[in-house]
Amino acid sequence: MTPEHTPEHAGESYVGLAEEEAERLARARGHRVVRSLPPGSIITMEYLEGRINFEVEHGVVTRVWLG
Repeated sequence: MTPEHTPEHAGESYVGLAEEEAERLARARGHRVVRSLPPGSIITMEYLEGRINFEVEHGVVTRVWLG
């Protein structure tokens, strides 16, 4: 069993991209879980190694965080 990891690259590189492009790029860079959410979404706060979260407004990524 291989340990899970979080790909290392700047999250800010996704801001301003279209949601679909950001998701495709994140998966290509090794994120196993990609979550896109509208602004103000209520979400659980557990940290999940390898997940990237996008806040998406009008189809464009406005905020990014890991876990």
